[in-house]
Amino acid sequence: MPEKPLCRLVVLISGSGSNLQAFIDAVAGGSLPAEIAAVVSNKADAYGLERARKADIATEVIDHKQFDSRERFDAALVDTIEPYQPDLIILAGFMRILTPVFVSQYRGRLLNIHPSLLPKYPGLHTHQRALDAGDTEHGVTVHFVTEELDGGPAIIQTRVPVLPNDDADVLAARVLEQEHKIYPLVALWFAEGRLTLEDNGVVLDSVVVQPEGFQYESA
Repeated sequence: MPEKPLCRLVVLISGSGSNLQAFIDAVAGGSLPAEIAAVVSNKADAYGLERARKADIATEVIDHKQFDSRERFDAALVDTIEPYQPDLIILAGFMRILTPVFVSQYRGRLLNIHPSLLPKYPGLHTHQRALDAGDTEHGVTVHFVTEELDGGPAIIQTRVPVLPNDDADVLAARVLEQEHKIYPLVALWFAEGRLTLEDNGVVLDSVVVQPEGFQYESA
């Protein structure tokens, strides 16, 4: 029987690409049976592109400033992505709001990671907002992308404590450590055929996941 082809990933970035590096390491280490087919950035100076080149991964740059609308940028993005025939698209610090047409095209194959316990704190500055609110715990959520900003169905969350002397940078570093664990894990579930987005919600191992996502206990 022929081997099942590897799950093909396209990763979209805008910056340093630390989550991209977590995927590169997981693939190289054998814990994620997938192939990163390409890394696409809307910024030519994104350090994540260098990470991809060092790992011999194809790179593409589409400067959003060259387009007069989100719709035209997203159309160019689709044209760039499609030749790589992705099974799954990973948003890893991709700082663009995607249009409904783009999101619809990749429904159920488009993942994002957000540094808060969604639905708390969609948008930016999540760590400072958690501190300002006096939260005792904070965390990160991986979710399927829908038309609602940071509002797609949650797949997994992990929580971290907020400590008395934390500032936003210290808290962000604690959260980022967990991001690097759970994001490749979700891609593994998808690659193994265990994770899908259905009309009734996120389904993992044939069970509908609770609305806040699977709760991952960090070691």
